[in-house]
Amino acid sequence: MAKPAAETETDSEFAAVAPAAAAQSEDRVLDLSLRPRTLEEFVGQQRPRQILGMSIEAARKRGEVLDHVLFSGPPGLGKTSLAHIIARELRVSIRVTAGPAIERAGDLAAIVANLEEGDVLFVDEIHRLARVVEEILYPAMEDFRLNIVVGKGPGAHLMPLPVKPFTLVGATTRAGLLSAPLRDRFGQHYHLDFYNRDELANIICRSARLLGMRIDDDGAGELASRSRGTPRIANRLLRRVRDFAEVNNAATVDRQVALDALTLLDIDSCGFDRMDRGILIAIIDMFDGGPVGVESLAAAVGEEPDTIEEVYEPFLLQEGFLARTARGRVATSRAYTHLGRTRRGTLL
Repeated sequence: MAKPAAETETDSEFAAVAPAAAAQSEDRVLDLSLRPRTLEEFVGQQRPRQILGMSIEAARKRGEVLDHVLFSGPPGLGKTSLAHIIARELRVSIRVTAGPAIERAGDLAAIVANLEEGDVLFVDEIHRLARVVEEILYPAMEDFRLNIVVGKGPGAHLMPLPVKPFTLVGATTRAGLLSAPLRDRFGQHYHLDFYNRDELANIICRSARLLGMRIDDDGAGELASRSRGTPRIANRLLRRVRDFAEVNNAATVDRQVALDALTLLDIDSCGFDRMDRGILIAIIDMFDGGPVGVESLAAAVGEEPDTIEEVYEPFLLQEGFLARTARGRVATSRAYTHLGRTRRGTLL
């Protein structure tokens, strides 16, 4: 089954940027270049990483296809990176797509039919697959066959089409929105948690080396403490601090350089930006501390409800600044203290 690792057109995230992609932002290109390429390079998520490594090694020894894998968790924790790492560790190709991009059952059938044996199909935002598309996936995942409908009306019938065994890797920020039949067909399910400060500091130091910049332990620790437990945010802040250091002729990013840069970026001691604080302030000042529904909150801060639920809310919940009740979101006492407000929303 194993063959030399190959990169498909969709695996170009880890390859040189083609001329046609020159319009991509520098941040996007740098973010891709900083991603780990092996499980050994991957920092954090120790238990999922250990179990996944064991499963990959066992599948390679048996010459079998790896069980389908589902990654869940907030954005920026490494789900896409792990999908590419799986393909590299298995020495197979990877095909990348996203749930919203697969509009018709025929689109998915065409992708699956063109996979080689053992290949990895990575579907990001898999919870957004249409139900009719999901139904094509069921037999493909279980029995490695596609049930193609031939004809129309009373004369229509199913024609089974065998496909080569493959591994489906799904990623979702909203595991609760996955249908039970689809979720149950994944042999492995890993929930990725937010990273701790030491893990993020290690990631920041590694990224700094790749970027050719110098940062000391205190500077890395300060950035790590304000990265919301998320490697993607840590790398984003590191790039902005690098810009600040270069403009101000700082040879090494120490704690003071990091603090000055983060102050300029309006990132506070908890890692909150203007939108994080805006959400908490809206709940406290406009809705008397809550409860408030996500639709009303989204309208108040000018953001999409899905973005609040998937991007901002998980960290606020994890850190105890926000609580979810049956009636809506409620600001906690920690939010009042951090913002310097009393229960009535007035300044202390």
